[in-house]
Amino acid sequence: MIAPASPAQPARTDLSALKFNQVTVVAVTLLALAVRMPWLTLVLGAFMLLGALRPAWSPLRAAYRMLGPALGLRPEVVEEDPRAHHFAQGVGGTFLLASAALSLAGLWLAGTVLGMTVVALALLNLSQKICVGCLMYFQYRRLRFALLHR
Repeated sequence: MIAPASPAQPARTDLSALKFNQVTVVAVTLLALAVRMPWLTLVLGAFMLLGALRPAWSPLRAAYRMLGPALGLRPEVVEEDPRAHHFAQGVGGTFLLASAALSLAGLWLAGTVLGMTVVALALLNLSQKICVGCLMYFQYRRLRFALLHR
């Protein structure tokens, strides 16, 4: 379950943090696949899932807050509900965990395909601002509404 938005405050999203996360996911996943270190993919996937389920505990958010200023990143906060992005992060984390599990089981090709899928989708979001995980979230919400409100 994705963490609910707080009703006391308007929903806000830091677009710089999202970009930092996507660049991190691309770089770490490519490194892990290139040098066949599935444990690195496993750790990244677990970090992503933790961030999706408990955004306040996100290791990627902590890395952004620590490294962002040194990298010249400034917060770009917009009034946007972050739940779709958390869902997308959870999907990516799940794919990376599956990639690691397949690679650790000796199924390198299947693990690489899943890892590269995450890389491709993160690059699509970075370059074209198309978040496939977010689209999945909105379709899920639409289907849920249609089924529960007949």
